[in-house]
Amino acid sequence: MIFSTLEHILTHISFSIVSIVITIHLITLFGNEIITYDSSEKGMIATFLCLTGLLITRWIYSGHFPLSDLYESLIFLSWSFSLIHIVPYFKIRKNYLTTITASSTIFTQGFATSGLLNEIQKPTILVPALQSEWLIMHVSMMILSYAALLCGSLLSVALLVITFRKIFYSSKSNNLLKLNESFSFGEIQYKNERNNIFYAKNIFYAKNYYKAQLIQQLDFWSYRVISLGFIFLTIGILSGAVWANEAWGSYWSWDPKETWAFITWIVFAIYLHTRTNKNLQGANSAIVATLGFLIIWICYFGVNLLGIGLHSYGSFTLTSS
Repeated sequence: MIFSTLEHILTHISFSIVSIVITIHLITLFGNEIITYDSSEKGMIATFLCLTGLLITRWIYSGHFPLSDLYESLIFLSWSFSLIHIVPYFKIRKNYLTTITASSTIFTQGFATSGLLNEIQKPTILVPALQSEWLIMHVSMMILSYAALLCGSLLSVALLVITFRKIFYSSKSNNLLKLNESFSFGEIQYKNERNNIFYAKNIFYAKNYYKAQLIQQLDFWSYRVISLGFIFLTIGILSGAVWANEAWGSYWSWDPKETWAFITWIVFAIYLHTRTNKNLQGANSAIVATLGFLIIWICYFGVNLLGIGLHSYGSFTLTSS
């Protein structure tokens, strides 16, 4: 009873803190960036500590590592997002993962603690297939890989949005400048208009410079985070194959979960391959990562909706409160 109450308290505290962090990010758009940034970083660290306490409490309360169902995996996914957030924070103090990790944490934890998953929020006895020391190794690696790949993919989505907006506004601004420069009446030159044109050009080039810098940083961080996630995914698939051989007598059964995990691995292997070609870096590789973002959700969440296959213990039924 005590552990259940503590788990309930930690769940609501962590969700409240990350909600405040999101609010602070919105305030940053209109207020003091330095103060709000430091506050949001401390909030994410507090969220990480609360989620860590929640997982430990759940572990003690249930008697097994909390990765046996969708609810526990969502909490662990939230914890993974917050972990990915604070690791670069202690190294470089500021990074481009802040908004993505905070938003992802509140989304996954909000869904996990909603009334939709009431039936699986209570700890249950592990099914025989999960009563193995491979549970921690395999499932934790897979969830960590999902978190890293999702964050890296969202950075690529942001890169695509900024890139296409840059192309759109560049063509529009160039057409406007050409139109303005074409207006002259004989030898009479309108100095004010020319000054305005030069001023507009300077503003335009300055904005393009900062956007180019931002795109470069997004591409850099996306590549690094996805590379980390790909390593976790590879370890998770290999450990899962060993575990499957022990539990079911076969390394690979083409189960829906296994199949989509393999598809996810292939997509991000293609992404990493495109990064070796300088002509395919940037927007081209970001398109592949964006596709990978959709594939991950199908693998992690969509397959659970089917409730079939050897991983059917991770399925759930949506219920209304």
